Amino acid sequence: MGDRSPKSTQKKASQKQSKSDGVNQQKQALINAQQATKAKIAANKKK
Repeated sequence: MGDRSPKSTQKKASQKQSKSDGVNQQKQALINAQQATKAKIAANKKK
């Protein structure tokens, strides 16, 4: 089976959290890049 000690459980939870934080940061960076691109296009259309 697995180690079910409180320390082990917390370590696994923190590892999962840090992994999901990394994924969320990548998603946010992609969104920011898309928004910047749209803003540049809009600014160029106004000219």
